[in-house]
Amino acid sequence: MKFMLLSLVSLAATIVAGHADHADTNASDQLTVKTSTGTYTGLIDPKFPKTRQFRSIAFAEPPVKSRRWLPPQKLSPSSEHYNSYDLPPSCPQFVSSVPSLLSEYFADGALIYNGNQNHTSGLVGAATSEDCLYLAVWTPANATCNSKLPVLFFMTGGGFQGGGVNLPYQLPTDWVERSQSHIVVTINYRVNIFGFPDAAGLSEQNLGILDQRAALEWVRDNIASFGGDPTAITQWGQSAGSMSTDVHAHAFYEDPIAHAYFLQSGTVFSGAAVADTTFSNFSFVAQHFGCNSTSGNNSAAELDCMRAVPFEQVSNFVGQYGDSGAVPALSFLPVVDERIVFSDYAARASSGKVARLPTILSNTANEASSLVPFPVENQTAGFPQEVILAVELAQFICPTYNSTLERNHLSIPVYRYQHAGTYPNLNPVEWIGAYHGSDIPMNFGTYDLVKGLGDAIQLEIETSRAMQDHILAFAKDPYYGPQKLDWEPLNASAPQGGKLIRFGADGKAVQYVDGIDVDGICQGVGEYDAFP
Repeated sequence: MKFMLLSLVSLAATIVAGHADHADTNASDQLTVKTSTGTYTGLIDPKFPKTRQFRSIAFAEPPVKSRRWLPPQKLSPSSEHYNSYDLPPSCPQFVSSVPSLLSEYFADGALIYNGNQNHTSGLVGAATSEDCLYLAVWTPANATCNSKLPVLFFMTGGGFQGGGVNLPYQLPTDWVERSQSHIVVTINYRVNIFGFPDAAGLSEQNLGILDQRAALEWVRDNIASFGGDPTAITQWGQSAGSMSTDVHAHAFYEDPIAHAYFLQSGTVFSGAAVADTTFSNFSFVAQHFGCNSTSGNNSAAELDCMRAVPFEQVSNFVGQYGDSGAVPALSFLPVVDERIVFSDYAARASSGKVARLPTILSNTANEASSLVPFPVENQTAGFPQEVILAVELAQFICPTYNSTLERNHLSIPVYRYQHAGTYPNLNPVEWIGAYHGSDIPMNFGTYDLVKGLGDAIQLEIETSRAMQDHILAFAKDPYYGPQKLDWEPLNASAPQGGKLIRFGADGKAVQYVDGIDVDGICQGVGEYDAFP
């Protein structure tokens, strides 16, 4: 919606937010911000009177019609006015019918908003759209262009298959309201077949990664208008977003934009990239829609045909095929292209081709427990622990250790933490432990969002605030800020593997443990304990 008069924009924002009696005049004046690509008016929620929210800002042209499966295109300079009251639609993604820990217990917090559909619909997300390249900004209400606040630039997880801005656990309003000293940006990026098509005829396959880069460039160019410091951006991702963050550290090492990285549960050593030169998965989908057979060996014709198929049909076919357990399985993941995603990261690091910026590397204590098939019929029995441990080590613990060594060898400061806390309202079954993603609501301060399992306990509150304070100390000064809180860089080759923080275990919000207690099994020393 466009507004032709600035006074009407501010008035509309005040009415929509319902904050006229709760925010001061200066905050109201700050609700409209001019950027290089348009002027945006945000809102202040009366529940969070000290925080401005700009919930939907375009950072690239819509990748629709002829632009489907092309790299993000920068927006032209504009002076038009837009409201930014509503969170954007998520990029096209399928809502699986297969039950999981999240869909069973935490759907209203840990999964994208899904309109009027449930979270095991077995259909394309009801609130998804190809016109999805938007970001959101949360900033203190009194921030001005002179504030120069540190910026946390967050990239959602979701296995490169899902995720987005409109995911309740990842809304940082409470954190910004509490700190009043930083800005958080969260972004959408294309996923699954739309983000990583691996299709013949395309010059770029890793479109989701390029979307992330386009969003980061937009933030660099415009965040000062919101009160942020473009030289103090911490690029942060969780799970697939964390692996993506590390991809950026290696692909854009000469121009990282960010001044630091926060890798939460995933690195480039976690895998997930493919090197398929046959384009078989995309062609299989194209054949289903009659595009492969009509195009023959003409990849351009195949793409043109597929661009005419509604995204809902494409998402439903790929997703329902996956839910059925049919073989061969389809996968659409980052593609090794030796430009954005590389086949040998160890060799790349040995030649110094990684951004030499301070980095947080983190894991939960029992990452894999929520990623194996969820035992709905016998939830108390759990899944075979040897299977969970194998996944844990291969995809999380040892990749984190390898990334620590990689950066240690280049004298890059590495701060490590493990979230090991279990709390009644976040742990419906004991065997699940501190599962993958259980630290997200702790970081964002949204741990009490989903009701039904119990109330937040005092340890949970204290742990969440301690985690926020340590992350923010890093974001403000990634070289020395953490050390003011006694959080020292970890040297994995030091005796006992150095020290890392363990959050939330043993009735303690913060404690320090030897790195060998977590990483030792990757060196053939000791055993890994998922329930410290």
